[in-house]
Amino acid sequence: MKIAVPRETKADEPRIPLIPGDVGKLVKMGADVVIESGLGATVGIADSAYTDAGATVAADYAGVLSGADMVLRLNAPTSDEIADLGEGVIHVSHLDPFFNQPLVEQLAGRGVKTVCMELIPRTTLAQKMDALSSQASLGGYAAVVLAADRLDKGFPMMMTPAGTLSPSRVFIVGAGVAGLQAIATAKRMGARVEAFDTRPVVEEQVKSLGAKFVKIDIGDTGQTEGGYAKQLTPEQIAMQQKGMAKICAQSDVIVSTAKVFGRKPPLIITEEMVAGMKPGSVIVDMAASEHGGNVAGTQVNQEVVTGNGVCIIGYDNLPGHVAMHASQMYSSNLMNFIQHFWNEETKALELNTEDEIMAGSLVTNDGAITSDMLQKAYASA
Repeated sequence: MKIAVPRETKADEPRIPLIPGDVGKLVKMGADVVIESGLGATVGIADSAYTDAGATVAADYAGVLSGADMVLRLNAPTSDEIADLGEGVIHVSHLDPFFNQPLVEQLAGRGVKTVCMELIPRTTLAQKMDALSSQASLGGYAAVVLAADRLDKGFPMMMTPAGTLSPSRVFIVGAGVAGLQAIATAKRMGARVEAFDTRPVVEEQVKSLGAKFVKIDIGDTGQTEGGYAKQLTPEQIAMQQKGMAKICAQSDVIVSTAKVFGRKPPLIITEEMVAGMKPGSVIVDMAASEHGGNVAGTQVNQEVVTGNGVCIIGYDNLPGHVAMHASQMYSSNLMNFIQHFWNEETKALELNTEDEIMAGSLVTNDGAITSDMLQKAYASA
């Protein structure tokens, strides 16, 4: 089986989908791996490291795709790139499928067998393949480090001959994978950390990391079967905002991580809440994207300083700030996925749709969109 790994073409994307160590594993399994020249340049990996691992280097995109049975990517392909894919090729990448219906339809029409990494089920068996979680964890870490760099205070309490400096107050909104990593990072840096989540079930996890869990009564919430936060009603969001306003006002740093899978992120921190914060405070909106964000005033991929001196950071690729480790984790996610479905006899990936992992993540096959979840979402759009 020929596995092709082209360079990422998305602007300002430093991460890569496959590292040489995992190329070596694929070659030992019997795969023929071809990478596009310069694949690892953004993280300082030379082509020679891939050839040493057993890969072949192609000069360009057309060359790497020639005769490919499977294509491994990090980001979704462009429309032009899909046009160059061969019928029946297996394509594995992120897709942002709920907001990329035309792209998914084009993949289906092209006859591509498409695996969407965002739709890997959140099960114990699939944890090692869960790219959303691996990247979110690094994003939570990067968000706190970035906030600490922008804040005009230190994070820890410091006792000096000149006096004692109070620790910075950090408020984490959302205690999913990204939020929990943000809590852990802020605590390690010495901050006083508080966190809120609509799911009461995460209180124990928040406390185990040394943070205070903020309780705001917004009625019945809970989480989905996949472990995601459920969408709140407008009334619940209003109650949440009211309860958070005082905490926001006294916080030096806010990291907002609230996303609802398959939907636009909810606006949680209003203009009034931002206006009530101290000059010099920093907000990192981890939900920032072209689809919106959690914070009023967020501008995607920009840092905005408000009239009252609050810095709002809205980068949509925080894992890219730690690109080497993010690439290492994503490469491992892909490797684990391939190993799970690898047929030792045929030396190829088997599309076993009886397996819940494949059934959940395979979104196009045999010229059609096969994901029930996407079919329902597109039908109701």
